[in-house]
Amino acid sequence: MIQFQCDYNEGAHPRIMQRLMETNMMQTKGYGMDPICEHARELIKEACQAPNADVHFLVGGTQTNATVISSVLRPYQGVLCAHSGHINVHETGAIEHSGHKVLGLHAKNGLITAAQVKEALRSHYEDDDEPEHMVQPGMVYISYSSEYGTLYTKAEMVAIKEVCQSYGVPLFIDGARLGYGLTSDMSDVTLPELAQIADMFYIGGTKQGALFGEALVIMNDAYKKDFRYNLKQNGGMLAKGRLLGIQFETLFTDGLYFEIARHANEEAMRIKKALQDAGYEFLMDSYTNQQFPILPLDVYERVSKDFLLSYWQKVDDTHVAARICTSWATLPENVDKLLEALV
Repeated sequence: MIQFQCDYNEGAHPRIMQRLMETNMMQTKGYGMDPICEHARELIKEACQAPNADVHFLVGGTQTNATVISSVLRPYQGVLCAHSGHINVHETGAIEHSGHKVLGLHAKNGLITAAQVKEALRSHYEDDDEPEHMVQPGMVYISYSSEYGTLYTKAEMVAIKEVCQSYGVPLFIDGARLGYGLTSDMSDVTLPELAQIADMFYIGGTKQGALFGEALVIMNDAYKKDFRYNLKQNGGMLAKGRLLGIQFETLFTDGLYFEIARHANEEAMRIKKALQDAGYEFLMDSYTNQQFPILPLDVYERVSKDFLLSYWQKVDDTHVAARICTSWATLPENVDKLLEALV
């Protein structure tokens, strides 16, 4: 069965696997303090044009989100995010497990607006006579690209950041699929620009060519001090830290990270165009590696016998929305086979 369900089913890019083999018996200092991790940090800071950033390596996205959010919030604070945000619907209550509430805002196609964020903060800080009886919004979380593959414009993210600044709360950007967002033809933001907008964000590796791993970039000095204590306490400090450093060193050498992310988008756009030309409608308009076509139920059931798709939601009694997900490793010939089955 050909996989189009997730963008992390494959192992890792061959160049990463080769480097892991070459360094397998290397003896270095642990916990991410080895020369390879240091070099990887420098490559990421160079790519972000942020020489003063702090860079930390963690194993997965849920771990990164929980560690960052718990390190920022006071015990009585929560985090604002889209109601469809990963921390709200797909992380088994990891944020609540850390003692903090996720404050969901209604999102259109996975995106929230500066006006929504402002209203949530204003209503707590200005309208409530006794705000101490309610969870205080202490930070804002957005994803780029979103859980639906949709994108914020640069202006939209800047507007959210300006609201955050006016209320003194940080903006955290989940970058599990950051490469797919940045390399989309519809993206108008660069990595250095995103780094200037966010107080902290992470560069996804697990879904974008790495065997595992995310690179957290902390831009705001207020959240840098003692972060490694929180990293250790949350089980995020990998003893064999070089295994993470090697992967990001490879991804950020010779533009590999963006090259393979762009490939996934190109294959997704090929699927999108072919299905549009064939008359299919889509649940939402995504310009990244996740596509959500609305399929007749009988077509979905037939195609699912040979292709592993995600059932996303029921549209009506005879149609369902499916998620078709490409990745850095998606083979063009497999896309051809999928299109032959659908068109």
